Amino acid sequence: MLQNELCMIDRKEGFTPEIGRLVSMMDYARSTTEEAIRGLTIEQLDFQLDEQSNSIGMLLHHMSSIERAFQIMTFQERELHDAEWEELETGIELGEKAKAVIQGRDLDYYWSELSLVRAKTLDALREKDDAWLEKVTPYGWDEKANHYFKWFHVMEDEISHRGQIRMIKRRLTT
Repeated sequence: MLQNELCMIDRKEGFTPEIGRLVSMMDYARSTTEEAIRGLTIEQLDFQLDEQSNSIGMLLHHMSSIERAFQIMTFQERELHDAEWEELETGIELGEKAKAVIQGRDLDYYWSELSLVRAKTLDALREKDDAWLEKVTPYGWDEKANHYFKWFHVMEDEISHRGQIRMIKRRLTT
């Protein structure tokens, strides 16, 4: 994608107008994430600042896990089944289990994971219209939110973690 296209929040071919604008924002966020992780080694992806911190690999896995969960919550308009939660829980919650299992993977693994999940998101968004973005459904235990907010949340989660990734990169010792 051309850089000047990334700087335009506008309609996108194949999407309704508002969904196209959302996709424009998601494309920019993903592009800057790609830029932040380009060239990282396995050791750099696994590096943790201290015992309390996440690695870059963990944050990338988290991003794809969150997006998969929101695909279910918005495109299927339901909560995750127990088996789905069990599959995604480690990546969503991170913590001690994630530190033990999300490691030793190269950048291609994480980028492929992110790209495959995003491709499914875009395929599903092509089938939706702008009215779908406004639909309000349950969110969390006692909240409600429209689909627009939910996908904004996916994007802002990625942006937040990209900031963490940049901070970790500045402190890499490997």
